[in-house]
Amino acid sequence: MFAIGPATGVHLATGVTDLRKGFNGLYSAIKYGLGRDPMTGGEAFVFCNRRRDTVKIFFADRDGMWVCAKRLSSGCYRWPGVGEAVVTMSPTELAMLLSGIDLRGAKRQRHWHNRVIKR
Repeated sequence: MFAIGPATGVHLATGVTDLRKGFNGLYSAIKYGLGRDPMTGGEAFVFCNRRRDTVKIFFADRDGMWVCAKRLSSGCYRWPGVGEAVVTMSPTELAMLLSGIDLRGAKRQRHWHNRVIKR
């Protein structure tokens, strides 16, 4: 089953990728272009096309590989430009990105912690 949970590492390939690539092409892009082993499991690799209206996610589990795609009907994703080879993010940030939220303007708030008062 394909599931991205809190323990899943999410890595965005910056810049553009030719999304005509299937399983083997994305596997090679991860292994040789990003220098990572795509079959370690527990990691999702996200790629975007030149128009920034389509993303593909490559995910490997113990049974095989998944490639999922999402194409926007209008607009485009706010995708990081070429700089670092890979941007690591949380699964929550990926969900926000796929929902169309620009992460450049979003900022993380401090969490409230329940403090135990000792008497």
